[in-house]
Amino acid sequence: MVTVIDTRGASLRHPEKQARPDSPVLKKPDWLRVRAPGSAGYNETRGLVREHKLTTVCEEAACPNIGECWSIGHATMMIMGEICTRACAFCNVTTGLPNALDADEPRRVGEAVAKMKLNHVVITSVDRDDLADGGAAHFAETVRQIRTQAPGVTIEILTPDFLRKDGSAEILIDSKPDVFNHNLETVPRLYLSIRPGARYYNSLRLLEQVKTRDPNQFTKSGLMVGLGEGREEVMQVMDDMRSAGVDFITIGQYLQPTRKHAAIDRFVTPEEFFGYESIARSKGFLMVSSSPLTRSSHHAGEDFERLRAAQRASLK
Repeated sequence: MVTVIDTRGASLRHPEKQARPDSPVLKKPDWLRVRAPGSAGYNETRGLVREHKLTTVCEEAACPNIGECWSIGHATMMIMGEICTRACAFCNVTTGLPNALDADEPRRVGEAVAKMKLNHVVITSVDRDDLADGGAAHFAETVRQIRTQAPGVTIEILTPDFLRKDGSAEILIDSKPDVFNHNLETVPRLYLSIRPGARYYNSLRLLEQVKTRDPNQFTKSGLMVGLGEGREEVMQVMDDMRSAGVDFITIGQYLQPTRKHAAIDRFVTPEEFFGYESIARSKGFLMVSSSPLTRSSHHAGEDFERLRAAQRASLK
């Protein structure tokens, strides 16, 4: 199915994913059931998103927490368009040839953040392999606009990997976000099938580079489980993250967006998530969020405050 976006470009909905045989969608266990969105707060946030012509990863990635987050005015803004140059097997964002960057987008994002009276904002983006810098300058300008229009807000960025984009990571690190988040997503063994356009050790080096260039920035990374990874593999990724200086790890259940996406191997139980949390804390992470519905941006503001408190406690 081809979806025409506008006269400047078009997108093909997951061409690589559609080539796979249909896979069964497993029935969700009770612990993964969430209430359908529709509260007054949800509608207000939705209205602001539409008013400022913003794209959110909440909608594009079909996040199960959208009802909860939008009801309290939390939304993760996705910049640089809604078409990604990658075709990751877990992701519901459209794959194709992106449109040109909207030069006014950073200003509009800053304006929206100020109008929503946010304390903490998360900014993410699609992968833009078509751009010489991967979109790093546009991302950094968005951070600057938020600082200018909403100076009291803390900023968390959830970034692409900037694979083969020399100098791009430095541009974004130097924009001084409060939290630099880049998700490893899965264990190295599954990269070829789940995240074929990325490289595990490139992503790991990116996180390490943040700490090397600016030790004061918090770093954060996340894993999906339920894709067929082993427990020992998850623990090895934890060790790799700690070696790269990652402060905050998130671990959540992978949910298959459509039958064309990677199949769920199994539903990880809440007890297993608690076990992962205990292990991660023992390995020295300042902050751990591990539960079936954990997502990178879920409760990000509250988690940031806990992260700062944990840092202060560790320095005493």
